[in-house]
Amino acid sequence: MRKVVGVFLLAENRLLREALIRLLSKRNEFCIVGASAHSRSIQQEIIAAKPQIILLDSSGSPEPKSALISALRGAIRNLRFVMVDMEPDEEIFLNSIRAGAVGYILKDASAIEVAAAIREVAAGNAVCPPSLCMALFRYTFQHSPAPSNLSVPPDVGLSARERQMLELLSLRLTNKEIAQRLGLSEQTVKNHVHHILRKTGASNRFSVIQLCQNKRPAPSILPAANALVFGP
Repeated sequence: MRKVVGVFLLAENRLLREALIRLLSKRNEFCIVGASAHSRSIQQEIIAAKPQIILLDSSGSPEPKSALISALRGAIRNLRFVMVDMEPDEEIFLNSIRAGAVGYILKDASAIEVAAAIREVAAGNAVCPPSLCMALFRYTFQHSPAPSNLSVPPDVGLSARERQMLELLSLRLTNKEIAQRLGLSEQTVKNHVHHILRKTGASNRFSVIQLCQNKRPAPSILPAANALVFGP
């Protein structure tokens, strides 16, 4: 017997809420535990309803929804979020993922597609429109650190954050770009760079990269004992 999934509908548009209620109420695998627009008391209302899935509309300011998602994730165990959007907007899509959504569907999705998305997310899977998959891949690629080609001497004493900063410096990123990537202020980045220069004794940000590259250990000409070697 399939477990009934409790769904809370959070949408500013009343017509959308009512349409989703009618759609999901026809399926005995779902139970609508609540439906509302965003309000000051919405967090308490959702916690009292104890849903497994929150289906929320992307309309309105994204900041309150991001804060709400963060708060609810800490208050309700295994709670999952499915965002409903009007158009395949890459910025809204990525912001939703960063906030914690694991499902993303468009408002022109069919009843079967909406039900399937909720079912998949409830099962622990992620769902997004094929048209936005490339945006997710591109974002992951752009924000993944490049393979390290630096070897920082252990006696330099760089912190974990400073080593991370050094990797980004090696990509020739500006302070502003590093700040955006790490979610820091530019002044914080400047402070870290200053500390790196002081600890390494380098005169500028490019000198410290060169210094660390020059201290890389020479590669061994023999394969590692546990490496697979192909060829004769």
